[in-house]
Amino acid sequence: MSITLSVLDLAPIPRGETASSAIASSVALAQRAEEHGFQRVWYAEHHNMPTIASSATSVLISHVGAHTERIRLGAGGVMLPNHSPLTIAEQFGTLEAMYPGRIDLGLGRAPGSDQNTMYALRRDPMSADSFPQDVLELQGYLTGNSRVRGVDAIPGKGSNVPLYVLGSSMFGAQLAAALGLPYAFASHFAPAMLEPAVATYRAEFKPSAQLAEPYVIAGVNVVAADTEDDAREQLAAVKRNLAIGLFGRGQALTDEQADQLLAQGAGQHVNSMLTHTALGTPAQVKDSLEAFARTANADELIVAFQSTSLEGRLRAVELTAGAMASVTA
Repeated sequence: MSITLSVLDLAPIPRGETASSAIASSVALAQRAEEHGFQRVWYAEHHNMPTIASSATSVLISHVGAHTERIRLGAGGVMLPNHSPLTIAEQFGTLEAMYPGRIDLGLGRAPGSDQNTMYALRRDPMSADSFPQDVLELQGYLTGNSRVRGVDAIPGKGSNVPLYVLGSSMFGAQLAAALGLPYAFASHFAPAMLEPAVATYRAEFKPSAQLAEPYVIAGVNVVAADTEDDAREQLAAVKRNLAIGLFGRGQALTDEQADQLLAQGAGQHVNSMLTHTALGTPAQVKDSLEAFARTANADELIVAFQSTSLEGRLRAVELTAGAMASVTA
């Protein structure tokens, strides 16, 4: 089977490090992914999260674009209800003008934040209800067929930046199918509805000017190392970080305290998030990714390389690419 591989970079800020070092790490990861033939790197919009540096998604894409040559770059995704469609069309139209033929725009409708952060973003709590209409308005700006009389996105008009609908439920699957857009499922952290959502998307898909056949991207975690023991140690560290980030209430906790959180209930939540994780040596990762691609009925896998160190993520890119070379050939 042929599997296209891409990277989802969460732009993590490790304990004791800074946003500057996290952004430098994102550049290094994109360069390594480009070197090893990955299709694209996507960055997700998150706000008010001390461990993630990708809040200004379009700015990060621009920076990484200046330090890479070929690999596609994009949002996985922009949370469209946080913005006006015109603003996003202008931002991604600018990126397309800077890096022609390399820009993707994945769109989600989740807030990407809590209620206080929604207030700080000046977001209307009901704005998610207009997500389908906002997607169409954005598409109109990018294709040069504005739905708002007398208003064009400059840059952006006629750029035809490809749109992707992101989701983890039936809503996104049905919307992507109705609009004839590619569908990316967030199975790297929200696995529950993967199979029924993909089945619904494929069954209901209607061809569009952008896409003739359904196209599914599925998110999956990878912890790849030279030995299985090393991979398991890296996964344990990742679980501690997730427990601290999700349940540590902003505190600087020790590994022992993180282990207590995991033992007291955080572990069940973290393990559920990491349901779809390929772990181990290159051969083990290859077997897991092939099996996951069949389960997800996916055309492309977008990989979140889970390690608390940049060195671990870079090595995992190399090992995964090498292991999957015979599959993608």
